[in-house]
Amino acid sequence: MASPSPLPRLRRSTLGDDVYETITALIMEHTLAPGDRINIDALARQLEVSATPVREALARLESDGLVRKRALAGYAVSPLLTRAEFMEMFDMRLVLEGAAARWAAARAGTDTKQQILREATDIVAPAPEGADGWPAHAAFTKLDAQFHQLIAGAAGNPLLRDGIARLHAHLHIHRLYFPFAQMGTTAQEHQRIALAIEAGDEQQAETAMHDHLNRARERHLAAFG
Repeated sequence: MASPSPLPRLRRSTLGDDVYETITALIMEHTLAPGDRINIDALARQLEVSATPVREALARLESDGLVRKRALAGYAVSPLLTRAEFMEMFDMRLVLEGAAARWAAARAGTDTKQQILREATDIVAPAPEGADGWPAHAAFTKLDAQFHQLIAGAAGNPLLRDGIARLHAHLHIHRLYFPFAQMGTTAQEHQRIALAIEAGDEQQAETAMHDHLNRARERHLAAFG
C-alpha cells in the first residue's frame, strides 16, 4: 500500500461517513491501488480510529463494488475492469441512463431541470499544457459523476438511481487512465442532454444521453491500449 498524503483529523460526530469517504478517496486516487490488499489495522492507525468504523466502511465499499472480500484473505481493492467488462458496463449504462434521461425529462420539476442545466455548464478548465493535470482531472471526474447522478435521481426511480451509482463506482477506479483533454467535448454533450431535459423532450433526452455515452466509450477505450 502506497504511503498516503497526510490525512485530515476526522470529526467524531460523523465518524462512519468520514471513514467511508476517506477510504473512497484513497481508492479513487490510487493511494490504495486496484488489487491492493487492505490491512484494516494499519489503515485504522493511519486514520486514528478503531478498526470497527474501518470494517463498516469496507462493507459499504464492497456493496459499492470498490472493494472485494475473500474468505481468509480479507479485503482488497477491486481490480481494473478488462476491456470486455468495460464494454459491458457501458452497455448497461446505455440501457439505464438512457431511461434515466427520458424519465427526468418527463418527471423532473422546473427547479431540478434548472439544476441539471447548471451542472452541465460547470466544467473545470483543463490544466495548462505540460502541467501535472491531476487536480483538474479529479475535479472534472467529480463534476461528471454529479451530473449523471443528478439525472438518475431526477428520474424518480430509486432502484435505477442506485444501479447507475454502482456502475459509476467501477468507472471511476479507471479515471487516472482516461484522457481528459476532451473535457470541452464532454461539456457540450452534457449541455445537449440538459437542454433536452429542460425542454421536457423525452426522446431527445434519451438520444442525447445515448450519443454521449457512445462517444465517451470511444474516448475512454484509449486507456486499454
